[in-house]
Amino acid sequence: MSMSDPISDMLARIKNAQGVNKRDVRLPASKVKHAIANVLRDEGYIRDVQVEEEGAKRTLVIELKYVDGRGVIDRLDRYSKPGRRRYYGHSDIPRVLNGLGIAIVSTSKGVMTDARARAEGHGGEVLCLVA
Repeated sequence: MSMSDPISDMLARIKNAQGVNKRDVRLPASKVKHAIANVLRDEGYIRDVQVEEEGAKRTLVIELKYVDGRGVIDRLDRYSKPGRRRYYGHSDIPRVLNGLGIAIVSTSKGVMTDARARAEGHGGEVLCLVA
């Protein structure tokens, strides 16, 4: 069975694993998922991300981060969906919780945070919101 939205699947797996205090999440790897996980790591929402390879099969391993037994990520929502893509210019990218969270944006220069996209003058597809 093919998956219609692998990014939503990734976000759901992270939320579900964090809800039951799992140490890490394993999911099929792709370049976009790896780029999203790298942004989450760089912004301090997850501890680490690695790619494990077994032959032709690649698995993304995301190590979750907890503070006082509570997950660091409070909100992780898909914004642009396959049925309704949402593209914004650099000045129109939405702000999450007035700057307390981040939006992950896919631009022509790669996947980055909303603040970086605005600073570099890149618009693109807003993939998800994190707080």
